[in-house]
Amino acid sequence: MAGHSKWANIKHRKGAQDARKGKVFTKIIREITISARLGGGDATANPRLRAAIDKAMGENMTRDVVNRAIARGVGADNGENLEDIRYEGYGPGGVAVMVDCLSDNRNRTVSEVRFAFTKSGGNLGTDGSVSYLFEKQSQILITELSDEDKLMEVALDAGALDVKVEGEEAEVLSLPEDHEKVLALLKQNQFNVDRAEIAYLAKVQAPVTDLDQAQKLIKLVDTLEDLDDVQSVYSNADISEAILSQL
Repeated sequence: MAGHSKWANIKHRKGAQDARKGKVFTKIIREITISARLGGGDATANPRLRAAIDKAMGENMTRDVVNRAIARGVGADNGENLEDIRYEGYGPGGVAVMVDCLSDNRNRTVSEVRFAFTKSGGNLGTDGSVSYLFEKQSQILITELSDEDKLMEVALDAGALDVKVEGEEAEVLSLPEDHEKVLALLKQNQFNVDRAEIAYLAKVQAPVTDLDQAQKLIKLVDTLEDLDDVQSVYSNADISEAILSQL
C-alpha cells in the first residue's frame, strides 16, 4: 500500500504555523480548555481531550501548561463561552476549503473568515457544500524512516488503514477510534513520530498546477490560520512538487 505521500502539501502549510509557535500554542490551549469543559478533565474518558493533549505534546508544550488548560476548562471560571463553528467554501480555482473555529462571537468570526475568502478570490459556501468531500481520519507522520517493512507490519497489525511511504517519510492513516492504539504502537517500536492528529482528509484531491492559483491558495490558508478563532483549515488542494519548488 506504499504510495505517494500528500504530506508535502501539509508540511508546506504547517511551516507557517511553526513560525508562529505562540499562536499555535494559544489555539491548542483553547482546544484543550473547551474539550475539558464539554467532556470532563479525564483524558481516558474524553477522546477529544486526548487528541488535543497529543497535539500539545507533539508541539512540545509542557505538561504544566496542559494541566492548567484542563483545570481552566473544568472550572469554567474564565467567562469564555466558546462554541464550535465550521465554515465551508471555495478557494482560488474552486478548491474546497473547510475551516473549523472556536469562537465566542459568531458575527466577528464569520466576518473575518468571509473577508479572507473574498480577498483571495474565493467565497464562502453553505453548510455541507464541501464537507462531504472530506472524511475524518487519524493521520500520523513518520520521519527518519529506515525500515519500511517493519513500519508496514507494525502499523497494519495495529489496525492502520493505509501506509504511504516517500523516501524517509511515511504517512499512516487510521480510523479516528484507532488513533491512540496505532500511535502508541508506533512509538513503542521506536518510530520517529513527527506529527499525529485526527484531521479531515480529502476523499478526492484537486490538482493545483498553476503558480498564481497556488500562491493565492496558500495566502488564503495562512490568513485563515492566523485568525485567533480558527483552529484548523482543511483543503483538497494537491499542489504539484513543481509548483511547490517555486514558492
